[in-house]
Amino acid sequence: MHSLGKRLENCYELPCNAAIGANSCQTDQAYPRPQLRRNQWICLNGSWKFTFDNAGQFVRPSDIADWTHTIEVPFAPESAKSGIGDTGFHPNCWYEREFDVPKGKGRVLLHFGAVDYRARVWVNGQFMADHEGGHTPFSIDITPVLNENGVQRVTVWAQDDPFDLAKPRGKQDWQLEPHSIWYPRTSGIWQTVWVEVVPNTYIERLRWTPHFERWEIGFEALVSGELYDGIQVKVKLTANCHVLVNDIYEVINGEIHRRIALSDPGIDDYRNELLWSPEKPTLIDAEIQLWHQDRLIDEVQSYTAMRTVGIQRDRFMLNGRPYYLRLVLDQGYWSDSLMTPPSDEALRRDVELAKSMGFNGVRKHQKIEDPRFLYWADVLGLMVWEEMPSPYRFTRKAVERMTKEWAEVINRDSSHPCIVVWVPFNESWGVPDLTATEAHRHCVQALYHLTKTLDPTRPVVGNDGWESAATDILAIHDYDNKPTRLANRYGPEVNLSELFTRERPGGRVLTLDGHPHNGQPIMLTEFGGIAYAPPEEPDADKIWGYVRSSDVSELQIRYTALLEVVNKIELFSGFCYTQLTDTFQEANGLLYADRTPKFPIEAIADATLGRGEEDEEDAMLSRVKAKFSPEENVFPGAVKAGWPSANSIQPISHCGGHPGS
Repeated sequence: MHSLGKRLENCYELPCNAAIGANSCQTDQAYPRPQLRRNQWICLNGSWKFTFDNAGQFVRPSDIADWTHTIEVPFAPESAKSGIGDTGFHPNCWYEREFDVPKGKGRVLLHFGAVDYRARVWVNGQFMADHEGGHTPFSIDITPVLNENGVQRVTVWAQDDPFDLAKPRGKQDWQLEPHSIWYPRTSGIWQTVWVEVVPNTYIERLRWTPHFERWEIGFEALVSGELYDGIQVKVKLTANCHVLVNDIYEVINGEIHRRIALSDPGIDDYRNELLWSPEKPTLIDAEIQLWHQDRLIDEVQSYTAMRTVGIQRDRFMLNGRPYYLRLVLDQGYWSDSLMTPPSDEALRRDVELAKSMGFNGVRKHQKIEDPRFLYWADVLGLMVWEEMPSPYRFTRKAVERMTKEWAEVINRDSSHPCIVVWVPFNESWGVPDLTATEAHRHCVQALYHLTKTLDPTRPVVGNDGWESAATDILAIHDYDNKPTRLANRYGPEVNLSELFTRERPGGRVLTLDGHPHNGQPIMLTEFGGIAYAPPEEPDADKIWGYVRSSDVSELQIRYTALLEVVNKIELFSGFCYTQLTDTFQEANGLLYADRTPKFPIEAIADATLGRGEEDEEDAMLSRVKAKFSPEENVFPGAVKAGWPSANSIQPISHCGGHPGS
């Protein structure tokens, strides 16, 4: 047995390579499931035994005679951060570690944030679970197989065929080396592994659904374990140190479904104090207790927000008012850790940087992000378009896999106020013959309607980019690098009928025959992609982008000119610029891969927000404000762009602290 070591601020780097007792390494900063939080949990990130099995010889833990490596979980073996950094083809990976949790009162749940692609799990040599889907969590009740002495052993077999293009894989390359817009593979465990101690009767799941029009919050709870009569749930909601609700509901058949009516002040000024928006991300803290008679059985903390999104004619609506979206494409990769963030602070920094650059949202591209990112987006006020990673073949198996995993994604994330749009398909990936094959069109339409069924409260973009057959927002990808041509194509003289019948950005029609534009908002959801890498960088001549800049000054001039035009096109209800950061060979980020700005952040924000000469006086005042800000560690231009610094961001005054803050 080794000692736990010092407490760290995030679960990603906790030294959990030793047996640990329950509750000894919990940290508020990185609770892996921030919208359902308990006090007792064990982080299993850290050092695990590891081995590759390229030949597929092993089928059970006892087959493994030699563990050839040690790996740092949750980093994928392809990443440098894992301690292995092997980017070859490895269809089978095995993991094993011990941890300490005594068998006693209550139940013990083992949670996996994400394992790519198929995971089979043994505990103390007993087979416990088989989960398929590389981007969604799964949990196992391991209580029946716990050892009495407290020392437990978990073994994981992760299968991830690098050549299988019929599974949702996003930007993971099928070639040995990353090429074009495809990146290194992420195999096996890539999100947090943790153990949770719960009572015999416990709250398994929560779901929050705000209903702005009725000033209500939908509340759903699933109670699991031993069920008996007389169980009640107590719900306490607070915001700005004021109690909004303190209700008790009877549990019927293990479930609660209620609409919680808040006291509606009626007038907008008063309402606005409680509404969530990027400018004022007010959260509502929730304390949920499970009672039987006078005995407290279980207690969790959560949060929600009063926020509504929708479509009204040709505009995106936030809280009942038209809202212009300024998004940036965010692929969520880091050079040394790939899809896994190097720390919780890295996720927060990405949110803060996006806001400092003038954006009010991100389009998470081909990745289902760690819940901790969504947490920081909720807290700091950044809207998120959530997009399903694509398979690339159209087969029955691919459709079944994608449908199952997409439903799990919606189930995991639908309570986050930051998520404002769902995107099941991107650029016809996985449905490559939409114009000619009816089954491909039916697939997009089916996923669109399934998404609207599982969550009727958010807009859905059926196929982002082109070849639209079912959508609430007509999303266009156009990488024309000439601002004048974009102005002519989409400007005030545009004939919409001609736009949708004749224009083909990317060589694709914007709408399919029989599915015309019906007045939905039109957004430019991919454009730009201006690449730049310092010439002294290794392989600078091999970088990829839609257009290259010879130096930083040219990049700034190109970005400013492009955004000046796009901001003035009244046809658009918003835009999404490509992209936030350089991602391996794709060097078209506004930030380098290490998150350093390529040119001053205040200049990026000016261009993003469309500040021209007419706004020079306001810009000058902002510069003065930034110059004399007493705060430290302000990202350059953060105050000018209208956002607080990293140290000063306080979205609401939480009386007791919000979950995972």
